[in-house]
Amino acid sequence: MSESGHPLKRDLEHVLAQIDGLWEELRGGRVFITGGTGFVGRWMLESLLWASDQLELGVRVTVLSRYPEAFARKAPPVTGHKAVTMLAGDVTTFAFPTGEYGHVLHMAKEPEDGLNAAGEDAAALAPGTARVLAFAASHGTAKLLFTSSGAVYGPQPVDCERLREDYAGTPSPDDPHAAYAAAKRAGEQLCTSASRDSSVSARIARCFAFMGPFMDFDGVYAIGNFIRDAVSRPAVEVAGDGTPLRSYLYAADLAVWLWTILLSGANATPYNVGSPYPISIGDVARLVARTAARGTPVHIAHQPPRDARAPSRYIPDTSRAASQLGLAPQVELADAVRRTAHWYRSHRSPE
Repeated sequence: MSESGHPLKRDLEHVLAQIDGLWEELRGGRVFITGGTGFVGRWMLESLLWASDQLELGVRVTVLSRYPEAFARKAPPVTGHKAVTMLAGDVTTFAFPTGEYGHVLHMAKEPEDGLNAAGEDAAALAPGTARVLAFAASHGTAKLLFTSSGAVYGPQPVDCERLREDYAGTPSPDDPHAAYAAAKRAGEQLCTSASRDSSVSARIARCFAFMGPFMDFDGVYAIGNFIRDAVSRPAVEVAGDGTPLRSYLYAADLAVWLWTILLSGANATPYNVGSPYPISIGDVARLVARTAARGTPVHIAHQPPRDARAPSRYIPDTSRAASQLGLAPQVELADAVRRTAHWYRSHRSPE
């Protein structure tokens, strides 16, 4: 596909402009990516290739994937790009490619059920991170980005407006669904240790909730389901009572934040990545209904009980990213919904 006809041109130009002079650090270099076929990784890969083409950076990218053939069928313009080499392998056992890689992006794919990954799904996260760190230490890597998760904080107290990076909460060891969060925390500790014991500077991004093209519209993430419903179904369905509070960062902004953290962030310092602006799930559904498809009704399955406590929250404090790196959401939520709905209409499979 030509650059002028790229369906993400507007968003990729946004990333290109926001990163500005930071791209020069990558000129002529090699980048190693894990998780490049997932939602977050795909955005990082697409934005890197766009920047390399526009600025003639000459970047070469190696993407580790367990199923490179499947990704090639899904994204032929990416895998067919002259800068991209696909490496078949598992993150825990992959054979190290030769040569030096100045930058590594370790973004192992999110589990299918989000924060509630079963233990077997999370078991490979820490060994995989250890393997990637060993690769980085032996292949000339200067900077490594590790995408962690806001899940490392454990449940957010209802009286805590936003989660700060110094919040000391942890997932409960008695909760079998906390394995993913515990593994991400272990990965952070491995990165911190590696940054002390090697020349690799590890950058840690604690990711919250996002939306945009390439997201799973049939998964567990409510806003993706709402966009699917608004575009292709009779009503937007809210499974609960609509009271939980969430926030959403658009994917193009997500790429801006992650590239900035990798290239300019502090070593072994976690940064929350997400939107600090809360919105209830019910209000998200109503926003999607009127923005993505005017007139689509919203059905909320349950009414909040009269004696309900304060709603659950999952909202980051992003003041560290703002004060140290100048990061803030640029794409407003309503515009993010419009862009994502347009993508879904253009790329959904006929039902």
